[in-house]
Amino acid sequence: MLSRRGLLATAALWPMAGAVAAASASVRVGSLPFGTVSWEAAIIKARGLDTANGFTLDVVKLAGNDAARIAFLGGQVDTIVGDLLWAARLGNEGRAMRFIPYSTTEGSLMVPPGSSIAGLKDLVGKRLGIAGGPLDKNWLLLKAQAKDAAGIDLESQAQIAYGAPPLLALKLEQGELDAALLYWTYCARLEPKGFRRIIGSDDIMRAFGATGSIALIGYLFEGSTVSGKAEAIAGFARASRTAKEMLANDPSAWEVVRPLMSADDEPTFEALKRDFLAGIPRRPIATERGDGERLFGVLSKLGGERLVGAGTTLPPGLYFDGAGNG
Repeated sequence: MLSRRGLLATAALWPMAGAVAAASASVRVGSLPFGTVSWEAAIIKARGLDTANGFTLDVVKLAGNDAARIAFLGGQVDTIVGDLLWAARLGNEGRAMRFIPYSTTEGSLMVPPGSSIAGLKDLVGKRLGIAGGPLDKNWLLLKAQAKDAAGIDLESQAQIAYGAPPLLALKLEQGELDAALLYWTYCARLEPKGFRRIIGSDDIMRAFGATGSIALIGYLFEGSTVSGKAEAIAGFARASRTAKEMLANDPSAWEVVRPLMSADDEPTFEALKRDFLAGIPRRPIATERGDGERLFGVLSKLGGERLVGAGTTLPPGLYFDGAGNG
């Protein structure tokens, strides 16, 4: 039985216990094989940015995008890097989603060394690989740009092949495709081999009214997670920004990341590093949201309800700036 002195001593420890619990609140982030989330997470852990910002980062390895979405929706992880359009769709369906911009780097249309393709009009009759399927936002934007700028209907005037990015990159290397629309990491790996970019998604988005490079992927959180772990999530947002700045300004930070990059040579490493750094979001949340609204309007017209759901605009409070909603 505790004495009065023992009870007072125990009570005195309660505030400290609460502080320790708050400091060790975990944030579980889903990470895909070879994904850049693992790069950022490695810096956060190696430099102690999670502890310094009042949380513990737990990295949960997931097999692929479908597994990541299932884990996120099922509550097995607190956050994944996901698509702005998917976050908006969930938000418009009633889930209180929050989006922290992660990267502005998107895909590009790639062609082999020596290719005669110099512009969109040259894609007529060519074998064109598309990563992500018929409703991929980059494909919808490329089709619209081809129609607007070159007057061609790629879907009917080119030979379209949908597939997984690694397979399409391989087919492009083997000469079985004339061009391929690929995600940025695959583009970066092809460039040192002499492959060329014809047009990037960022160029197309600007053509459709974007005032700058838009972060179309970001960390996704449920609103209930943000409210339940407010300090930890705000700390996570700070740690994420700091990790990116370390990678931008401290060359030694890449010594932590390089083993995770599967970069077989220096040119590949430098291309991946360059494109990752180019994608660091630096614009105010209000500006991001403004451009996000513009692009949402364009894509809702191009892809309809199958792509964006029933919503006609981004849901309110979607963007989270690390301290509150944008």
